[in-house]
Amino acid sequence: MRLLDFTGIRKSNFLLGFLFFICKSSFAQDLEPRAYANMPKDANVIVGSYGYMKGDVVSEPNLPIEDFIITSNNFGVGYLHTFGFMDKLARVQVVLPYVLMDGKATISGETITGNRTGFGDMRIRLGINLLGSPALARKDFVQYQQKTIFGVSLVTSVPTGLYYTDKRVNIGTNRWGFKPEVGVSKRFKHVYAEFYSGIWFYTKNDEFLGDKDLQQDPVLSFQGHASYYFKNQMWVGLNINWFSGGKTVVNDLPAGSVINSSRIGATWSVPLSKSQSVKLQVNTGTFKDIGLNYDSVTLSYQYVFF
Repeated sequence: MRLLDFTGIRKSNFLLGFLFFICKSSFAQDLEPRAYANMPKDANVIVGSYGYMKGDVVSEPNLPIEDFIITSNNFGVGYLHTFGFMDKLARVQVVLPYVLMDGKATISGETITGNRTGFGDMRIRLGINLLGSPALARKDFVQYQQKTIFGVSLVTSVPTGLYYTDKRVNIGTNRWGFKPEVGVSKRFKHVYAEFYSGIWFYTKNDEFLGDKDLQQDPVLSFQGHASYYFKNQMWVGLNINWFSGGKTVVNDLPAGSVINSSRIGATWSVPLSKSQSVKLQVNTGTFKDIGLNYDSVTLSYQYVFF
């Protein structure tokens, strides 16, 4: 048994390391309901979360890899602030994860294990609802009934995560990511239907395994949500997404297959008071051509203040 750093793996197994960049795309496969929800301006939201993830890596068929299992304990803190911009509701959101990740694989009959612990890449979302969501003060907001909202966002992945230039398995990606996104949210009495679409663009990682250049093609993403709200503001939702693209090259040589995957999940949010709530999310993969096919459970606490 040896550590899961892949140092010294034969050239025929070289593609293995790039699966983890596909894994990072899996971590980025958001199932985030209510991203364009109507809110009063000048609201502040603090969120703390814990998530558990376990899955197997689907590798290239010609690689001698078996039982490639990844488990991860993910902690996160986040902050969201809403404000008015040209009489439209805008928001900025920041999320910073902390990850404890373990892996095990059998390669050519040899068992390899390892772990990584550290901060992940920070995520910043800046968005504005262009239609159907005016910037209202708290006292005016309670009288407003949402119908159809159209909004746009820019999500930025900041390379704050733990990264070793001599390792193929890392928590951070050592590169920036940018996702312009459009979203629509429509209310049908107690039901909110939502649809988002965006494209992830990535900068180059020029410190992959030392001084190699790793580049990844854009990744197209779609996600849809249907949420039912009860009178006490408890709500339940069904979530689904789909990702495609992201072919990887290293020093201009092909190094990773195109991502083609989908996930489905459910969300349950329960209010504890007017300013506090807890949310439980579960999701699983519906199909995955290559990369990390995983199940996850996340519990989060939310506090709102003005």
